[in-house]
Amino acid sequence: MIETFIAPFQYDFMQRAFLAALCVGLLCSTMGTYVILRKLAFIGDGIAHASFAGIVIAYLRGIDYYVGAAVVAVVTAVGIGFVHRKSRVSLDTTIGVLFTGAFALGVFLMSRQRSYAIDLQSFLFGDILSVGPNDVWLILGLAVAIAVAVVVLFRGLLYTSFDPIVAQASGIRSSVYEYALLIMLALTIIVSLQSVGIILVAALLVTPAAAAYQLTSRFAPMMTLSAVFGAFCTVGGLYLSYYLRSSSGATIVLLATVVFFAAIGFKFLRSHRLSSGF
Repeated sequence: MIETFIAPFQYDFMQRAFLAALCVGLLCSTMGTYVILRKLAFIGDGIAHASFAGIVIAYLRGIDYYVGAAVVAVVTAVGIGFVHRKSRVSLDTTIGVLFTGAFALGVFLMSRQRSYAIDLQSFLFGDILSVGPNDVWLILGLAVAIAVAVVVLFRGLLYTSFDPIVAQASGIRSSVYEYALLIMLALTIIVSLQSVGIILVAALLVTPAAAAYQLTSRFAPMMTLSAVFGAFCTVGGLYLSYYLRSSSGATIVLLATVVFFAAIGFKFLRSHRLSSGF
């Protein structure tokens, strides 16, 4: 049993992968709490796809792919907030328009190249096993920065997530916290790209928090449970992918989906017991 547990750690690349997975799991699931409360489940998928344009631009300019992805993701996130607040367009419609436009820009720029050496599959589906030492430091740095921002802005983010109108009337500048949240979500998505990729990052951002929401409606316990689920799913999914020889990103998301339905089942059984008087 112990040998089975420690076997993956004999490889340096697996050690880095587990560390990155843990950071990404904790970060995504924590930020996912705000996503669920604000009903922004679509935004993870939107910003992740929009970042593809940044990857292509970075490739064409010869700079780091993740720098390009981060810039476009943040610009898209701020653009979503700006268009939504300054127009009568709903938030989900704004996300749909901007992310499809940015993604189309990436495809357009790539289509004009006769040949390219960029490995798009690693960005679409993730490749956590290829995380290098510098990548780990980048993930840790961004994770710590976002965690500090969440702590500093906790009160304002909490109030604006539950009732932005009352928060605004209380003197809290809800627009500032909305933009801050969108930027933090964009950076969280960029941190997660190498782990699970563009296609699956939205699931990791939403599913653990959605599972926690089935078990509690109180914010602090929900965020704690979400973080626990996120860490379990990323680390557990990586373990499963090692022994099943499957895609790490897909396995992580599938495990998160199982946890979500298990939470629904637990909620149903608990409700049934209470209604039966047990």
